[in-house]
Amino acid sequence: MEKIIGLDLGSVTCGVAISETGIVARALTTIRFAPDDYDECFDKLLDLLEEHHVKTIVLGLPKHMNGDVGVRGQLSIDFGAELEKEGYHVHLWDERLTTVSAQRFLLEGDVSRKKRKKVIDQMAAVQILQSFLDRQNGGI
Repeated sequence: MEKIIGLDLGSVTCGVAISETGIVARALTTIRFAPDDYDECFDKLLDLLEEHHVKTIVLGLPKHMNGDVGVRGQLSIDFGAELEKEGYHVHLWDERLTTVSAQRFLLEGDVSRKKRKKVIDQMAAVQILQSFLDRQNGGI
């Protein structure tokens, strides 16, 4: 099974999750970059993809609750298109409420506020990737 990476792209961080089995996603890291410096994020991500020998990416696509794609969503679409130009296979995946769900999960696990702030983007990436994997495997 090929490795797959999931991304939760924000304005200063990019949460990264990985699946090595195609069944279970786990948190990998958070890429930090200067505000809205997506070139910096892109370069760091390319290094990470090469390091882990990944060719398939599930990129969270933020949508409004009515399904419309706004400015943040267009940034993800453009980011994904740039990754595809580099030879990666990108799946855009609806990420509505993933950060809320990740926050709830961490609160239920009694994770401290300081620790939650450090891992929330990774957990959102895990949720994005896991929902994609579940769908691929005939689940929800």
